[in-house]
Amino acid sequence: MKHKYQINGISCGGCVARVRKTLEEHPDIEKTEIFLNPKGKTIISMKERLSVEELQQQLNKLEGYTITEIL
Repeated sequence: MKHKYQINGISCGGCVARVRKTLEEHPDIEKTEIFLNPKGKTIISMKERLSVEELQQQLNKLEGYTITEIL
C-alpha cells in the first residue's frame, strides 16, 4: 500500500537520508521515497497502514520534522 504525505522540515539531501532511515526502521514500512522537488513530498509503502500519529511518533526520534497526509 502506497500513501502520500508531506514532511515539513526537509531542506536537503541529508535530511532526506536521515528521515528515510528513521521511517524505514519501523517494521511496517517497506519503502520511503522523499522528494526535494516539491520539497518534502513523500510516498511511503507499508505492509499495514499506519496512522499519521504513528508515523509522527516514529519521526519524533529526530527533531524538527512533522508529517501530514496528502489526500
